[in-house]
Amino acid sequence: MSQTTTQSASHPTLTQRIDAWWLTSLLILVGGLFAVAYLTWAAVIGVNYEWGPYVSPIYSTPFIPSWWKLSPAFILLWIPAGFRLTCYYGRKAYYRAAFADPAECAVEEPYRKSFKGETAFPFVMQNLHRYFLYFALALTGLHWFEFFQSVWHGGAIYFGVGTVILLLDTLALSMYVFSCHSFRHMIGGKGRCFTCQKFGKAKFKVWAKVTILNEFHGKWFWISLYSIIIADLYVRLLSMGIIPFDPHFTIF
Repeated sequence: MSQTTTQSASHPTLTQRIDAWWLTSLLILVGGLFAVAYLTWAAVIGVNYEWGPYVSPIYSTPFIPSWWKLSPAFILLWIPAGFRLTCYYGRKAYYRAAFADPAECAVEEPYRKSFKGETAFPFVMQNLHRYFLYFALALTGLHWFEFFQSVWHGGAIYFGVGTVILLLDTLALSMYVFSCHSFRHMIGGKGRCFTCQKFGKAKFKVWAKVTILNEFHGKWFWISLYSIIIADLYVRLLSMGIIPFDPHFTIF
């Protein structure tokens, strides 16, 4: 590449990088906005979220109080919403994509003069992530319970296309939650050493496994975000009759 081309392709006010550094942030912004828009719509509408043995994971709740007037999705939706918004990977993604803070590595931060980090409202709320983890663990258990409940349907084992979709979504959610930085810390990161505590060897083995998962935490963030959209959409299309039937087999 000639010197003229290099200079014309660079952005000296922001960065000297000449590659498409903005592309990743743009894709994250578009993908994130689409997911938020769909999930908000699906939660607010409050209909067509169950069919046969299937219930959309967006509407995962053990009970609906008689006095509840809003969509059932909002009973527990605050848990995944809070967990994802305060997620360490999630912060990196939307800080860069939505706030250009910074847009990418070696790219100037246009808001640095007024940036207060996570010391002022509302971003100080990010410190609640470790507490949202406990709710997320409980919610993951609830998703597994409802998955097995969909398999055991009407006194028989029911296994269909929707079963596979719900299983993959529940697995993706589990991988996302159990690869969490806070979960890794809870398992063993908070200790000074493994050899000077009870069950240190066992804790180290679990911590090492979680560390491997943690390396792919960002990928599971996106996989689990879109797997729940696919699961909800499949159940919704069945409920609306757009998909006429769910290919399946039963074992009595």
